[in-house]
Amino acid sequence: MRYRNFVAFVVLAGLWGTAFMAIKAGLSYFPPVLFAAFRFDLAAVIMLGYAAVATDRLRPQGTKEWLLVAVGGVFIIAGYHALLFIGEQNTTSAVAAVIVSLSPVLTPAFARAFLPSERLSAVGVVGILLGLIGVAVLTRPTPESLLGGDLVPKAFVFAAAVSFALGSVFTERVAASLPAPTMEAWSMVIGAVVLHAASAFSAESLAGVEIAVPGVAALVYLSVGASAIGFLIYFDLLSRLGPVEINLVSYVAPVFAAITGALFLGEVIDAVTVVGFVIIFAGFVLLKRRAIAAELPRLRAALSNE
Repeated sequence: MRYRNFVAFVVLAGLWGTAFMAIKAGLSYFPPVLFAAFRFDLAAVIMLGYAAVATDRLRPQGTKEWLLVAVGGVFIIAGYHALLFIGEQNTTSAVAAVIVSLSPVLTPAFARAFLPSERLSAVGVVGILLGLIGVAVLTRPTPESLLGGDLVPKAFVFAAAVSFALGSVFTERVAASLPAPTMEAWSMVIGAVVLHAASAFSAESLAGVEIAVPGVAALVYLSVGASAIGFLIYFDLLSRLGPVEINLVSYVAPVFAAITGALFLGEVIDAVTVVGFVIIFAGFVLLKRRAIAAELPRLRAALSNE
């Protein structure tokens, strides 16, 4: 099919963008951390099945490979999603998606701190500062918002973005070779275990679960659509387009989050959200300007291939 990569890219952005709306909808029926744990119980089973069929390595081997999946499970699966689900209880889908889009901006900053080979130019520093300014525009910290607690949910979402960025950098530091589906499947297994432990520690219980069609539909969509199918598309596109282009998904996803949040949840998309998004995206472009310029010809060719 012509423009296969372009269609797959849009589908991935749609799956991950609408996930913010599904999270928001499902939180009316599940405690937040337990909701995230249930999501990855199901997603892990699906990904393990896929890894068994698609790869010759169903299980990690050796200390480094287990460390790799442990880092992914703790930071990218458990930390990111627990904080995101908690934060999204009291903020809109669009704002959560825009704050999360800061992850590709934070990653180079953490890489500079933890990966000695990574260098950050003066323009790169400006890019990171722009990203943080974008979040400040979104959160609008004031004495009133701090005292009233309005800033807390957005702070949780910001912490989720930090957890994801740290996880991305730490996994890069682990010199282990493991098929991506196997790594993702076992990261989901470990992440689900950590999420269940965190849920129990925070005194969440099954008594807080309300079995209803909208809640179950949100859970299934997040597990099968956003997690299993989404990551399968991600792995395919990563091999075809590369990491720079894949990062752009973070900047298309908020559009889907905003639209579906408005359509299904009645959320309002205000001008401040749009301005914050534009500032964060400008920071990403500054950080990745050379890589984007170098990859544009290949991206245009890849998107137009049959």
